[in-house]
Amino acid sequence: MTTWFRSLFVFTLGSTLTLQGAGLRVGTAVVDISPTVKPFQLRSGKSAYVHDPLHVRALAFENGQGRAVIAVMDAIGVGREMCDKAKADVAKVTGWKPEYMLIAGTHTHSAPKGGDTSPGRIAYEKTRSEGLRQALIQAIQSLEPAKVGFGSAEEASEVYNRRWYLKPGRMDLNPWGLKDKVRMNPPRDAIVKPAGPIDPELCVVYARTSRGKPLGLVANYALHYVGGIPRVTEKDGRVVGMASADYFGEFARIMPHRVGGLNPPANFVALMSNGASGDINNIDFDGKRPPRAPFEQVRVVATKMATAAWIAVKGIKSYHDNPIIAVRQRVVELRYRIPTEAEAARARKILALPPKEREAIHRKASSYASHTLRFAAPNAPRTEKVIVQAIRIGDQAIVSMPFEVLVEIGLEIKDKSPFQRTFLIELANGGYGYLPPPHQHELGGYETWLGTSRFLPNASTLLTHNLLEMLKELKAAD
Repeated sequence: MTTWFRSLFVFTLGSTLTLQGAGLRVGTAVVDISPTVKPFQLRSGKSAYVHDPLHVRALAFENGQGRAVIAVMDAIGVGREMCDKAKADVAKVTGWKPEYMLIAGTHTHSAPKGGDTSPGRIAYEKTRSEGLRQALIQAIQSLEPAKVGFGSAEEASEVYNRRWYLKPGRMDLNPWGLKDKVRMNPPRDAIVKPAGPIDPELCVVYARTSRGKPLGLVANYALHYVGGIPRVTEKDGRVVGMASADYFGEFARIMPHRVGGLNPPANFVALMSNGASGDINNIDFDGKRPPRAPFEQVRVVATKMATAAWIAVKGIKSYHDNPIIAVRQRVVELRYRIPTEAEAARARKILALPPKEREAIHRKASSYASHTLRFAAPNAPRTEKVIVQAIRIGDQAIVSMPFEVLVEIGLEIKDKSPFQRTFLIELANGGYGYLPPPHQHELGGYETWLGTSRFLPNASTLLTHNLLEMLKELKAAD
């Protein structure tokens, strides 16, 4: 065992309980968290416009031996503090332990920001926090007898690896004035080949009532947000962004009709969770796609995802009324990256330049030089404890990481999992930036830059090792 492996602490929690009765019960909930106090803050600036509603959606699973609940919020991410508070509050109300709860963000980039710096942000922080709490409680309190099945289908036409090797002489300088080996989203005329694969699999966990009516669906797909959300031009000519749940929300609106026809059951809830998509987006680098109208590409992607999910549901061969339900959770301590003195000196030199000269190096040179000095500071944190989970629902395994996970990590876990069906939910139980595998760190690029990626290159190896151990523990219940 290597030194870095021995030096990190790993804590394990398992789910063991005895409940009255037997058989699967499933509960669903959806809570609207669209902003009502305006203006609110988007990534693009202040806005008072909501294009489509934002929600927290949740599905809870319980039988005589285990419990698990999954909640997904239409947000760029859900911080660890908010997750921990919601879990603690829900545990007091329901008696469900916090480790039975998985909370994730969809990673829509057009959700409002919460916080404590303006009335709109303060109000929205309260709205989404309370909405998360309500969704978890309502899903748990609405449990009813159900059956569950598992399936998957492939949809490769809307996913692209965004990290590319470029033609000689086409690589620009990075924020430190150096050259990486690969670049995110480069000019199309410069590309040679992608630096990684894609994962075209769309996975579903589909629950029906004891009478066979659609009840709930958890979907998972490895694709970043799509974007292209409409903007509003105000009377003074200012162009303003609109809040949107992106394709995650549109999928959730379409999917009830895929499985329930024109009049789906009112309590049916479909949620789309984000898979290992840290380097996967929707840009057609071959340039074969025609220009899109605002929100058109969101609808295109959501429609294809809903169709793939329908195919996956139609392919389910058997449903289970008393599957094994079990959860494993570990708190793993990771080490932050510490810049070398040479790296810190280079950052100080960049920050000493006039603004125009910094901009000439890279438009984000100032930001990343500041990140470098922040991580180099003597009082900077050196470790962080993060949560990873593994959930078993029958023959389906679900794992989580609190990162934007590069796709190869998700594919490796799927390949090495002892379960035939496994998928990863990213940005779960917190958010700590990008998680590249070690060899992608060596290539450089946006997803590996210090500040964007905070931890040592072995972080993904350590977390994957822990998750695979947890999956083996869950499989041992057979």
